[in-house]
Amino acid sequence: MQSKRPILFPLFGQRRWVHTMPIRFLLIVGAFMVSVLMWADRACISAAKDDIARDLGFSDRQMGWVIASFSLGYALFQLPSGRLADHFGPRRVLTAVCLAWSILTALTGVVRGLFPMVLLRFLFGVGEAGGYPTLARAFYNWLPVGERGIANAISLSGGRLGAAVAMPLVVWIMQSAGGWQYAFFVFGFAGIGLAIAWYLLFRDTPETHFAVSKSERDHILATRSTPARAGTSLATLSLGDMIRSGNLLRLVFQYVAHNFTAFFTISWFFPYMKGQYELTSQQTAFYAAAPLLCGVVGNWMAGATVDSLYRRGRWVLSRRLPAMIGFSLSAIGMAWCVQARTPIEAVIAMCLAIFGSDMILSPSWSTCLDIGGKSAGAVSGLMNMIGNLGAFLTSLAFPYLHAATGNHQPFFYVAAGLNLLAAWMWLSIRPDRPIVSSLKIPSVSDGMIDSTGDQT
Repeated sequence: MQSKRPILFPLFGQRRWVHTMPIRFLLIVGAFMVSVLMWADRACISAAKDDIARDLGFSDRQMGWVIASFSLGYALFQLPSGRLADHFGPRRVLTAVCLAWSILTALTGVVRGLFPMVLLRFLFGVGEAGGYPTLARAFYNWLPVGERGIANAISLSGGRLGAAVAMPLVVWIMQSAGGWQYAFFVFGFAGIGLAIAWYLLFRDTPETHFAVSKSERDHILATRSTPARAGTSLATLSLGDMIRSGNLLRLVFQYVAHNFTAFFTISWFFPYMKGQYELTSQQTAFYAAAPLLCGVVGNWMAGATVDSLYRRGRWVLSRRLPAMIGFSLSAIGMAWCVQARTPIEAVIAMCLAIFGSDMILSPSWSTCLDIGGKSAGAVSGLMNMIGNLGAFLTSLAFPYLHAATGNHQPFFYVAAGLNLLAAWMWLSIRPDRPIVSSLKIPSVSDGMIDSTGDQT
């Protein structure tokens, strides 16, 4: 249902009437922009890796710890960030974390020494940890169930697009400005501007937004619960509740496998391609961007499939099918990388791997909303927390496996094996079984108001 009522906006001190699309679509645009920025900030370290290492005197294994420190901070603070979003609401929480990670991004260009750099990148990860769990809570408050697949796909694909754009952009900024530090300054100040815009334009629920019409609000309230939750609001889940859910634990494991492959593209793929095939920084930047763009396509295709199958009444299949196909393609791509003999062949293999890997994003995050209910932020945070230990392992496994074996083949085979195991895991993941139902946790009757003002 779409609002046809024109809405009054103040623009630069004047009042203008505009004919608007549903306001919840603007939330998706905002989430996309947040995701673009988050991954662009992460990708800076990869594109600037050689310049940073040369300037600061870091070895590959030391750079591995610099990269891994972000992943560790990012992983450990997912669940606390999700709890904050559930309690204080996504408006204030996302504003705060976006300001924090943007300031830390800018400071990356200032610090010197291994320990200060590792500490700063760890804190940067802590800041970014609040991004996706907070957006998940916003989507739970704002979106009908049948729109969450493509919404998650668009939001998460922004990350891949941001990293793809950042690779050549960082190289250009470094060459134009005369130093790697300036790339971090540019992206840091951009994030501060985005944080301010989010606070001014977003509200925690459609009921409290200044521009949402009554028809759109009523439509959202009537359709944001799944059939399994109709007539009741789900209780707030404790960490113990979540750990006791085998359904959630399987979802968490498959996300570890996803991150082991996906994080490689923004951490070590750039330096790997540059060193393995003796490329220039400019050549490598465009090669490294290609898999990320393929990830955008895979993400959108899976998101559309999720919503299409759900609307046809195939709830479980809508999450399971894209994920299983995606992991299978990712396994093939990572194994193919071992056999690649030219940079073009290596990029094609990695494009297949990331196309498949990103197909699992929409079903994974949609399933968190399905089984988490009003604890969607915490459930998403737990999945992303433990899942991102895969990113931490990637950051260290790639240089250390190479140092131990003298080649990169073991890393790619481990990634392929994890993808196949994750595809098998999806055979027993059930999005139609909320955690409170499977654990028989008492629920709350309709009409209660949670801490963010969300009527449930």
